[in-house]
Order: sequence, then structure tokens, then C-alpha cells
Amino acid sequence: MYILNMRCFILMLFLVAFSCKKSVDEKAVIKVSEIIKSDDFQLVKSSNEKGLLVLFPCFPCDAENTLAEFKIADVAAKNGFSVLALNVNRKLFLSEEEKEDIASMLQSIIKTNNLVTKNIYFGGFSSGGNMALLIGNHLKKYDRNIQPDAIFVVDSPLDLLALYKTAEKNLKQKVAEVSVQESQFIKQMFDAKFGSPNDSLAVYEKFSPFTFQTKNIANLSALKNTKLRFYTEPDMAWWKEQRQNDYEDLNAYYLKQLSIVLKSAFEETDVELIETQNKGYRANGERHPHSWSIVNPEELVSWMLKD
Repeated sequence: MYILNMRCFILMLFLVAFSCKKSVDEKAVIKVSEIIKSDDFQLVKSSNEKGLLVLFPCFPCDAENTLAEFKIADVAAKNGFSVLALNVNRKLFLSEEEKEDIASMLQSIIKTNNLVTKNIYFGGFSSGGNMALLIGNHLKKYDRNIQPDAIFVVDSPLDLLALYKTAEKNLKQKVAEVSVQESQFIKQMFDAKFGSPNDSLAVYEKFSPFTFQTKNIANLSALKNTKLRFYTEPDMAWWKEQRQNDYEDLNAYYLKQLSIVLKSAFEETDVELIETQNKGYRANGERHPHSWSIVNPEELVSWMLKD
């Protein structure tokens, strides 16, 4: 009996030890990423990295806000994509020097953190979409060793000339305080940097990703063989109620026009316009069609995996 009890006791110890070891192993499997933070970025590094998603924030936003509003880090990491959210913000347009500075910063981050240099994707929300396209075009144009395979933008104000005209209209209507403040800021900034569109159309074309009035896509020309996606939610009821805007005042209108121009100009390039309905909500639950949430993270990762 004593021998039998001892055997049972040893067996129980073995089972407990095995059970504990299994639990630790399961925990290790579940941990699919690590988080690295710096003043310039936040990196969610996949433990099985085979690709990299670089995210550019909206005008007043940072990396932390981007990852809070856009719930893609977990699904991306599980599918082998590290997510690099940048703190580069407050930029609707970029000088050549700024493009080179950001390109060099990206190369440094990738090298320092031993990230992949292939299967790279860019994405940006609002003004971040402008940056994603401009930096992507810069890297392709100068044949840098790091280049995006695809770029997506989320309700971005790509046409700076149209943005200026909408700001002027908003200032005349004075419907919503937030709209008036944004419009005052935009008009003052553009007046100081570019001058009046009546006298300096060429300057607007020089800095804008797209100018619908002249069908100018010079700042996107190097993206001819790069997959492109444009997300927008043209909720006219919301924009009319909140800002008294018409369709031609929205980013959605110019994203649609750009998609038409690029499909014709690029021909073989995969250019998609994705117009959503009732998807736009901020992380705090606020309804707003101008939000990261109009992008479905799982579907976007599937799109990235198709390359």
C-alpha cells in the first residue's frame, strides 16, 4: 500500500509539473509581439515577422493615438506583420528636405530594430495619408532600398487647393465652431506658405498629392506599380447636419476623383476606392465618418497577405 501511495504521489507531481510547463509554453505561444517605444515611434514587433506596416498619424495625433484608434496591431502581429506607428505629425504637405528626413528616419528605425526590408506597407489617416503617399512616392522615385509594396489612405485631404476653397466656404457659412477653427488655421497656413490660389496655382500643385482642377498627379507618378487603396465614408447626412457641407466639400469626393484619374493613368496598377457606410466611430464611441474605424483590420491584413 505504501509503495502504491508513493507511486500515486510521484505520478501527481509529474502531472502537476507537466501541467505547469504546458501552461508556460502556451503563454509563450500567445505572446506574438513586443512593444518598443521612443520619441519618434511606437513599434509592435511581431515574433514571426515577415512584413511591416508603417502608419502615419492624423495632423494633431501621435503614435499612441493611432494605435488606440486603429485596432490593427494584434491581428497584424499574429499574421507576421510588425506595426510601426510614427510620431511624425502636423504635416499636410512635405518639402523635399522633409521627405528625405522622414525617409532616412524610417531606414534608421528599420535597421536599428532589425525589421524586414521587404513586404512593406504604408497607411495614413487624414493628413497622415498625404504623408504616406508623398513618402512612398519619394522612396520609389529615388529607388531607395526600402519601398512600400502598397499604400492605403483613410479619408485624406489629398487636394490642397480644394481644401483651401472648402475652408473659405466654411468661414463664410460659420456653421460649426470646430469647422471655423480648422478653416481659419488652414487658410492662414496656406496663405503664408503658398499664397492665394488665384496667383499661385503652380505652388499648390507642387506640394499637393493631387490637384483635381488640373488633374495633376505629378507627386504620385512614381507609384505607378504600387497597389493603392482609398478609404472614405461619404455620409452626406452627417456632414450636412454637422457642417453644412456638400459632397464636393468632402475628402470623399476628391478621393473618388483621384481613383478615377489613377485607374486611367496607371492602367495595370491595382487602385481601389472603398466607400463605407456607418463604420466611422472614434474609440470613445463618438460617431464621426472621418475616423480610422472605417477600415476593417482583418480585411486589410488579408489584402496585405495577397501580395
